[in-house]
Amino acid sequence: MIIDMHSHSVFSDDARATVEQYVKWISKVVRKKAPLDAIVLTEHRGFNEEADYSDLEEQYQIKIFKASELDTNRGHVLLYGVNSHLLERFDFTDVSMDAVALIEEATASGAFAVPAHPGRRRIGLCEFLDGGEEVPGVEVVEVLNGGSSPAENGRAQELADQKGYGGIGGSDAHFVNAIGKLATEFENRIDSIDDLVAELRRGAFEAVRLDDLASGS
Repeated sequence: MIIDMHSHSVFSDDARATVEQYVKWISKVVRKKAPLDAIVLTEHRGFNEEADYSDLEEQYQIKIFKASELDTNRGHVLLYGVNSHLLERFDFTDVSMDAVALIEEATASGAFAVPAHPGRRRIGLCEFLDGGEEVPGVEVVEVLNGGSSPAENGRAQELADQKGYGGIGGSDAHFVNAIGKLATEFENRIDSIDDLVAELRRGAFEAVRLDDLASGS
């Protein structure tokens, strides 16, 4: 399965696309070039607990998973498998959240935390590691991010190679035409957020560019 692991709807304060606009664009534009089976809505500093996208999933034959992107004292963290324990334990609006505690609690509660765009200047995980700060518990980082420069994505891939981390890809879409440009190809089928967390732990995936899949390269 091919999944865009990082996107934002209007639920996030700086995004301008609705979920329906995303899936329409995927149906009419993205899938004419390459397959895209699912998207993950990693909303900024929150989790849209009430949202139900089942009608859109059925109409457009796409999986829509819900997650979060949280600001921490060691950069941004994508949080998959958000659960009641994490919602009670952390204030998702806290922009100085302790990254180490978040990753530790996520792992212990059955969720999965992934540092977002780690190669990005000033706010990426690489900046903190280069400054001598440790972030234990990381297993996977985002190596392809649609909002990062090629150099920043290269830096993220170098980090993954050096540390032996797995690497995911996501568009980091905030606008309709950005969705699906970068994604992650998983070896196994994924039907739920629990499946997604399990496959992240399993490690059988790779970051991909949809243009490369379309061209066969």
